Amino acid sequence: MTDRTPEQWEAVLRKIAPHGKAEIIEGFAAELPRLTKKYHIDTPLRQAHFLAQVAHESDHFQTMEEYASGAAYEGRKDLGNVVKGDGRRFKGRGLIQLTGRYNYTGASKAFDHDFVSHPQDAGKMPWAAEIAAWYWSTHKLNRHADKDDVRGATKAINGGLNGLGSRIAYLDRAKSALA
Repeated sequence: MTDRTPEQWEAVLRKIAPHGKAEIIEGFAAELPRLTKKYHIDTPLRQAHFLAQVAHESDHFQTMEEYASGAAYEGRKDLGNVVKGDGRRFKGRGLIQLTGRYNYTGASKAFDHDFVSHPQDAGKMPWAAEIAAWYWSTHKLNRHADKDDVRGATKAINGGLNGLGSRIAYLDRAKSALA
């Protein structure tokens, strides 16, 4: 079953991360029926991979803002951080941890909302959920999900294999919860 109500999505998310924050799980579940259709995250395998990556990126639905200060991203031209203070300003936010001026600018253009001037909005619902699904779509992550390629999806999101074990564990939970 790929068409679920928000209540059904909430039950799935709680099976994946039972200790997730209620406001994050409930907010995400409310958006999932629309987002899975809009962004073609519309098969059980695509949904499992998407939910697994988001569960890891949000620390099992505990946060929508990176714990670190963002100082490590200062001067990272590959992220578009070219202005002093960009590292902290554009640290990871949202369910998929949107990071860097480049990505915040892209989200601003996609949604006609100024995330560059208001980066904190990326870490609030419904934007946090919308941006995660948009990022998934624009980075063509369904192609990795369709091949059941957690490594490929992880590299596309993270730039490496950071947290691969956690992502695999969440994928197993997501597959089970969606079955």
